[in-house]
Amino acid sequence: MGKTKYIFVTGGVASSLGKGIVSASLGKLLQSRGFKVANQKMDPYLNVNSGMLTPYEHGESYVTVDGHEADLDLGHYERFLDIHTTRNSNVTSGRIYQSVIEKERRGDFLGKTVQVIPHITNEIKQTIKRVASEDYDFIITEIGGTVGDMESLPYLESVRQLRWELPNDCLNIHLTYVPYVAAAKELKTKPTQHSVKKLQELGVQPDILVLRTEHKLNVDVRKKTALFCNVRQDAVVECIDVPSIYEVPLRMREEGLDLVVLNLLGMPTDQTQDLSKWENFTTKMKNATKEVRIGIVGKYVELPDAYKSIHESLIQASTYNDRRLKLSFFQSEKINKENVADKLKGLDGIVVAPGFGQRGVEGKIIACNYARENNLPMFGIGLGMQCAVIEFARNVVGLKNADSSEIDTKVECRLFDLMQEQKSSLKTDGTMRLGAYNCALKKDSFVRSIYGKEMVSERHRHRFELNNKYKEDLEKAGMVCSGVNPESGLVEIIEIPSLKWFVGVQFHPEYNSTVLNPHPLFLDFVRASIDKK
Repeated sequence: MGKTKYIFVTGGVASSLGKGIVSASLGKLLQSRGFKVANQKMDPYLNVNSGMLTPYEHGESYVTVDGHEADLDLGHYERFLDIHTTRNSNVTSGRIYQSVIEKERRGDFLGKTVQVIPHITNEIKQTIKRVASEDYDFIITEIGGTVGDMESLPYLESVRQLRWELPNDCLNIHLTYVPYVAAAKELKTKPTQHSVKKLQELGVQPDILVLRTEHKLNVDVRKKTALFCNVRQDAVVECIDVPSIYEVPLRMREEGLDLVVLNLLGMPTDQTQDLSKWENFTTKMKNATKEVRIGIVGKYVELPDAYKSIHESLIQASTYNDRRLKLSFFQSEKINKENVADKLKGLDGIVVAPGFGQRGVEGKIIACNYARENNLPMFGIGLGMQCAVIEFARNVVGLKNADSSEIDTKVECRLFDLMQEQKSSLKTDGTMRLGAYNCALKKDSFVRSIYGKEMVSERHRHRFELNNKYKEDLEKAGMVCSGVNPESGLVEIIEIPSLKWFVGVQFHPEYNSTVLNPHPLFLDFVRASIDKK
């Protein structure tokens, strides 16, 4: 194919309409026609990345294979398209401004006054185009925020410039909300009209309108929207609420979104489109009647997006096990020895969630103890794995004061600690192990039988490691350190073979689970949770 085509997805009327899902869905439709597609997210906040943001702000921090902490929408891109995103897939205003200021300090601008236009907008455009160097047919760039937000203006100006510079290779999709006024029994298009006019004032004319709605759009609504927003009638696309985000690509196909995009960009439309595996997955999801009851124990449970990738991985694994996921969240701060049995009663399995800091850790440790003593399938991830090891060390090995130096800086029995090579770099992000690392699986171990291979690569986002000083004591008491990083010798996976399913991983397998390739650990965890033997 020839030149890369650029598709920009903007939002109006309200936030949280689902630009990321629409972007991922369009990417999936184009990919299913044989095109090579990359998705990208531009975030207008001034943080350099999402790594320092609390989950209460933007949900989970997603980690790419090359170690970049990114917006959770990258998880949607990877789950839908079955691809790996990179640091170029998510850029914040903080990173854009940081790059420009570093260039100014080096003298790259030869003494010129540094301004938003052209320096910031040029940096944004270069960042967007950088992805094209990998020979993609389409780059779909989602612009964070809502049209009218002051912080989004440099991005929209960059879109305007790119549309002028590449008039036949750029396209704008604008996602808005069409409210239903119950008293009038009418869908109202005026908010969409105002949003489009705001976009036009900034020099950007949308080519396609995707209208988020709870009610079907009739022909009159589509005609009216097309007329007053200066778009073709077939370019007014309905995006009605559906039970699952995985149905959105199929609905967008019914609306012909990919065909409109291809026609507007002068691209061929005669490719054979194959979404059969995706359709099989959604059919299995709809047809599942029996439930599997899983609990997530964590400290951010009032905000489910904090565990978005774990949630989606469990949905995928449940679907492939012909079950409907019934997920419950448990605030670890509120779990104690007296109430743990009542809180976790009736569950088929629990996931002890990752996290940072002291809050809620003892509740996680108590939940691990309950799972171990009652042979309840338990999957510990990140700090969840660490809590499982701490509990085992205290109550089985006899190391009563065992803890992590993250939790207790004065503890003598440092079961988890910053390793010596990490201690030389004590910046907040300097000691983090981020991105994909190899893990060698122990011969004849339980996890090796699940993976079906001896070496795997998984993504990390943590700072404290299992102190190998205590490894022999743990293994003598019945816990197996079944996965180890071959370069450093650091323990990545623990398991208790005598139990039905008790596995802890230092890494984040949820980042490697996609719709068409669910992660084997999640698949087997759900299988074990279903099996009542």
